[in-house]
Order: sequence, then structure tokens, then C-alpha cells
Amino acid sequence: MTDLLNFYIDGAWVAPDKLVTEDVIDPRNEQVVGRIAMGNDSDVNRAVAAAKAAFAGYAEMSVQDRLDLLQAIISAYQRRSDELVDAVQHEMGAPASWAKNAHVPAGLRHLTEALKVLQDYPFDRMLGTALIAREPIGVCGLITPWNWPLNQLTCKVGPALAVGCTMVLKPSERSPLSAMIFADILHEAGVPKGVFNLVNGDGPTVGAALASHPDIDMVSFTGSTRAGVAVAKAAADTVKRVSQELGGKSANILLHDADLENAVRQGVLGCMRNTGQSCNAPTRMLVPRVLQEQAIEIAVSVAQELGYDDSNPATVIGPVANAAQFARVQHLIEQAIAEGSRVVIGGPGRPAGIDAGYFVQPTIFADVDPSMTIAREEVFGPVLAIIPYDTEDQAVAIANDSVYGLSGYVSSANVDRARSVARRLRTGMVHINGSKSSASAPFGGYKQSGNGREWGVFGFDEYLETKAIFGY
Repeated sequence: MTDLLNFYIDGAWVAPDKLVTEDVIDPRNEQVVGRIAMGNDSDVNRAVAAAKAAFAGYAEMSVQDRLDLLQAIISAYQRRSDELVDAVQHEMGAPASWAKNAHVPAGLRHLTEALKVLQDYPFDRMLGTALIAREPIGVCGLITPWNWPLNQLTCKVGPALAVGCTMVLKPSERSPLSAMIFADILHEAGVPKGVFNLVNGDGPTVGAALASHPDIDMVSFTGSTRAGVAVAKAAADTVKRVSQELGGKSANILLHDADLENAVRQGVLGCMRNTGQSCNAPTRMLVPRVLQEQAIEIAVSVAQELGYDDSNPATVIGPVANAAQFARVQHLIEQAIAEGSRVVIGGPGRPAGIDAGYFVQPTIFADVDPSMTIAREEVFGPVLAIIPYDTEDQAVAIANDSVYGLSGYVSSANVDRARSVARRLRTGMVHINGSKSSASAPFGGYKQSGNGREWGVFGFDEYLETKAIFGY
């Protein structure tokens, strides 16, 4: 067990104001693997004061110096990647291959993308006789989730550092281990003291203190829509910018002419990947009613391939990340059954032969009506809802009938047809025929999926103010 009872404030690891601890649980076996200190308002005040004091000097650092700093961070991250892999396995239960080939590389990808964007980012441009200057917004409060701990951390910290902001990070108290290693990486790379600070704690205490703090100029939050609303309300009195990446219930529309075998396979794997704990997962599979039984047969065969060890990294899944999430997923599975959804594989309870850990059976429901809870609420587990439709217009209407609008998926042999449907989806992203996302493209959603964009040049924009200097 590892005790990590200090916070990183003003360039050093320091003791908390009051020592209140929280256990870090390995979701694979429900064993305690570490302890962290839980911060309070006083800890937040110290961290914010350090970030505020560091801002003026860091904001004036040259672009070349910031490029050199990012390169040093990337090098340190690569050197310590094995530690990060180990941490992600213990803090959220990711299988070893998934931690090594997805979680840790995702963090590196955002850091290298920030380096690339900074090389050519147009901080100044002329508009007539006025200079339009993009300047760092100031001190940022960064609040990150447990499901993709390194991905969400680096896609915030990378751009914020690149443009000249200082910051206070609150990682999820459920998955803090990789964040604390990352703080060490930044220290090793030479990030000036006060520029980056880390305070562990829960949302109602540390998260709320960051959101409401008068010296925090901007909050970037990733998490549930419910928590995002609380952050926005806490931030409102100080009129700070709030950038949110929230929940999703993304529709995967398989059109009549889609390659059904491939589209269903990719849809099931996409839903189950990371044990379903991705906000942009294709959790609603919309299939033509006449093809539903065929699609079910394919989906069940794919789900049967999923396993809990790394014998086949392409189909391995782990547990959900914590006890609260396990309980929520079980509740939603049971509610779906009670509302009349047809279970075609899986169901409530742990998989056969597994007595410990927060493992959930890969579960697929069919004959799902769009009004059912399982079709409307984000589950955040390995659970897929198959919804039949009769016409293309109906499929689009079902897809858009959601409070969420993060991502969408369309499969068709006719690319022009797929593009047309993609245009009609009220979502921040759409994947056509299984296309992958890009770290250069914006990540974010419509409606209650959030109001900001991350990744690439769009991620930079979130951390910048715009100034017009007339008569320049």
C-alpha cells in the first residue's frame, strides 16, 4: 500500500492543512492500494495563491521557452510510462494491455499535440489597424474524472501550460495515483514553482472551492452532467469561464445498406471498450427493424468473445472503476429489465466464477423503446441498448431525442448518405463507418454534454482571452 498524503503546491510536496484520508481501492479485487489526503478550503487557498503569484511571470515566458518545457515534460512522461501504466491498473482496474496501449499513450498524444499546436499558434493577428491578441486567461481550476485519468488530465494541462496559464488540478479522488506521478513528472521537467499545483479531494469540498474561488479565472471540468451543473452554479457568482465536457448517450445508426457484420461488431466493441466507461461510447445501437434479429445474433457472438484477462487484448475488459459505479450499473440493468427490455446476453450480478472486484457482465438489451430509462440515461458500464427503427428519418429523430449530444456514429455503404445523416445529428462529433477520432480535432458536445471543446487548437482557445488593441 502506498500513502500519498501530501499535495503539490508552489513547487513542493506539502502537508495538508488537516490530515483527513481516503483509501484508494483497486477495483479488480477491492483491496486498498493506497491512501490520499483529502483537501479543504485552506488547501485550495494556498494552491490558488501560489498559482496567482506565478501567473505574471509565466505568462510572459517566451513561446520557445514553453516549447522547451513541453518537450521536457514529454521526455519525462516517456521515461516514467511504466509507472503510469501500473498506476492506472491499480486505480481504475484497467487491464495491463489497455493501460499500456490506450490510457498512457492517450496522455502522451495530448502532450505532443500541444507541442505541435504551440509551434504555429497565431497569438497575434491584425484586423485592419487593430491588433487582435490572444492572451492566457489566468489561473485555471482543472477538475478531472476517474474513467480516463491521464487522457483528461493531459488534454487540459498541456494546452493550459502551452498558452501561459497557471493552474490548480483536482483529480478524481477515485483515481489519484497517476495524477500524482504526473505532478512529479512536471516537477522533474522544470515547470516553474506555482505554475502547476495539485490538491486531492472530493467535488463538494475541493471542487466547489475551486469553482467558486474569486482568484480562479476559469474552470475546466470533465465529469457527469449532474456534477457539471453544480460546478457551473458555484462559478456563477464570480462570472468566470466554465468549460465543460459532460455525459453522453451516443447513438450508433446502422443504415439499411451498412455492412451489418462489421458495423455491429465495431459497435459492440466500441460500447464495451474501457468497460463502457467512455462518455462518447456508442451505447445506443439503432438498427432497421427488419435486421434487428440478425444484428442481435452478431452482437451476442461479439459479446461472448469478451474476457477478463489479457489473452486477447482486442477483447479484454476490466471491472468498472469503483463500488458506487458498480451499484449504479446494476441498478440500471435491473431497471431496464423491469421496464420490459429484452436481455439477449448478460444481466445483473457479477460474471460467473468471479466473486470479488467490480466486474459487470457485458450486457445487451434488445427491443428497447426510446422512452425507456436504458435508452436515455448514461450507464457508464458495459451495457448496450439495441433500438429498432423503420425509416431513416425516424432513426435521426430517435438519435436526437436526448438531453445529450456528445457523439454519434453512422454506418452506410453510401458515404454521401452517411454524410447526410451525420449533418442531421445534433452532436459535437460524428464517426462515419468506424472512423477514429483525432487528437487534432475538437472533442466536446451539444446540449447537456457540455459547452466547451478540448484537444488540439480548439483546446488552446479555451484557455485564452481575446484583446483588441486599436490603432496598433
